[in-house]
Amino acid sequence: MRLLVTGGTGLVGRSACDTLRAAGHAVTVVSREPGRVPARAIGWDGLRAAMLETDGVVNLAGEPIAGGRWTTARRAEIRRSRVEATRALVDAIAAAEPRPKVLVSASAVGYYGDRGDAPLDETAAPGHDFLARVCVDWEAEARRAEKFGVRVVRLRLGVVLAPDGGALSAMLLPFRAGLGGRVGNGRQWMSWVHREDVVGLIRDALAQEAYAGPVNATSPNPVTNKEFVRALGRAVHRPAVLPAPAFGLRLLLGELATMLLSGQRVLPTVAQRLGYAWQQPELPAALALCVGP
Repeated sequence: MRLLVTGGTGLVGRSACDTLRAAGHAVTVVSREPGRVPARAIGWDGLRAAMLETDGVVNLAGEPIAGGRWTTARRAEIRRSRVEATRALVDAIAAAEPRPKVLVSASAVGYYGDRGDAPLDETAAPGHDFLARVCVDWEAEARRAEKFGVRVVRLRLGVVLAPDGGALSAMLLPFRAGLGGRVGNGRQWMSWVHREDVVGLIRDALAQEAYAGPVNATSPNPVTNKEFVRALGRAVHRPAVLPAPAFGLRLLLGELATMLLSGQRVLPTVAQRLGYAWQQPELPAALALCVGP
């Protein structure tokens, strides 16, 4: 296939592009700085022309949500980099003739909001907090492509584990120093997924017409934060006994702390029904693969 990929230099995008190229697909990255991409790339201003020769689109654009307080400007950038970027992408699809056959567009399990212990599949209603509202609007922009005959897959990503970035890299320094521990009371759920399985789901979603609509891109075995930090401590051979108290996180991070102190118990029901075979379904093995010996 001839594929356009936004967010192709990010944590998931780099690996996805490498895997798709290795499978024989022609991959073009859409970037704000195409000259700095060490592969075939175009700027966003070349999107409409490129769309005329594209079979499928993978939309992974979006600024990281961690990295400090959610100021008004930061909230606007989180939203703009997802909602407005997806709008521009679908506008280019609408203007193309012929059009791509499939759009695989990222979303996040933040769509569901804080739902306690309730198991959530793809039919669960959205939440009402900031991230949930962003995800709802993000997905709505992607769904517009369905009006133009495009098959749209909305991948709701969990916490992506990888050895070279993302949330896990931010956790490793304190854990390796023996300063790791649960966040708040540790009872909030963490719906995690290894990057290999995100890439595997992208590959299958592009190739198989049975994939359509929302798809939870998570491991079938979510864990609580307490279970996660215990497993991470074992993986790095350090104790994980120093908790990060909720009040301290709220003082330090403001609204961002809400994301760390809440969670979702998300189940990948659609992918299981379609027969996806997880490469890393169990947390201890996935962490060992990420942190090394």
